[in-house]
Amino acid sequence: MKQYVIDQLQEDDFFNLKEHLDKHLETTMLEGIYWVDLPDHLYTEVQRQHQSCHPYYFAVNLNIRQIGFEWLIRSRQTLHCPCMGYADSRQLDFIIRYADALLEKLKIRA
Repeated sequence: MKQYVIDQLQEDDFFNLKEHLDKHLETTMLEGIYWVDLPDHLYTEVQRQHQSCHPYYFAVNLNIRQIGFEWLIRSRQTLHCPCMGYADSRQLDFIIRYADALLEKLKIRA
């Protein structure tokens, strides 16, 4: 899986991230996995055409030592569709900026 990973988190960093993510993102049944909705203005042409697959998201994986921001753009409505795939350049830029802004907001030096 391609992803943007920040590793070597300190224990305090982990707990600050967990508290923030639990409060602001949608959690999943899997511990440490969160969903971030992709803004619809960043959808690719194919994603825009696949109205029944909206909304799209990327996953955030948090554990005690690292946080990862997956580059795979998924649909909340279906498991397999040509509209899902790795982020294009605009989506990738959004994911990296999202991750960096999160670290900056929580004053995490990684």
